[in-house]
Parts: sequence; structure tokens; C-alpha cells
Amino acid sequence: MPGIDECLLDVMRLPGARGAAVVDWTSGLALGTIGDSPNGDHEATAAETAEVARMAAEQPAFARLSPADDDRPPGPPVEDVIVTTHDGYHMLRFVETAFDSSVFLHLWLNRSEGNLALARMRLGELAERLVLA
Repeated sequence: MPGIDECLLDVMRLPGARGAAVVDWTSGLALGTIGDSPNGDHEATAAETAEVARMAAEQPAFARLSPADDDRPPGPPVEDVIVTTHDGYHMLRFVETAFDSSVFLHLWLNRSEGNLALARMRLGELAERLVLA
């Protein structure tokens, strides 16, 4: 089971990966970063992406339809958020944790080199295996 650093190294092996981070969406703090940042500042990017993650995770429009019938553990109802720009993709993948599930992986992909479907599958696998200590 990989920790944050190993997880980020695996993420950067994806075709077109430009940068990645593990972010706490309640505080906006980066728990780990690698590669480039879209605005040149990993901490600012973490805070900005945390705002997007928080808005998505806390909106009733994305709530589970029937929590009483749902076998999943409590956590954010959103699996991931994908934002496309003219030259890239930003993918925020929420990580289920034993404590408060307030962490997500942020991947920044080059649009011409990246494969969004592959990145989504791989990020999901990594999020399931990620160990936060």
C-alpha cells in the first residue's frame, strides 16, 4: 500500500502528467506535491483546487439518492471532478479514509498527451490503495 510520495510518483508515470498533489480539501493544504503547478505555486494551487473540491462535495445536488439503502461508508458523495481547459485536464479524485475522507488527489494532465480515461481509472486505483498515516 503506497504512501503519499509513492502514490505521487505513480501518478506522474501517466502519459501527459504535468503535476500532481494530495490535498486536504477542508484546509486547502497540500500534503504532498510533485511536478509542475498550473500557476507555478503548489500551495496556491492546492488552496484553489480545494475550493472546487469543497464546492462539489458539499452540494446537495450531488448527494446520494438514498443514504439509508447505501452500503458505502460515509464520505464525500463525489467520486471525482474533471475540469477541462484548452490545453489540459484537471482531475480531482476523492480518497476514502478511515477518519474524515477530506483528502483528494489532484492530477494535471497535458491535453494533447494525456489519456483522460486511463488517468481516471489509474487515479481511482491509487486512491483506493493510498495509505495516509
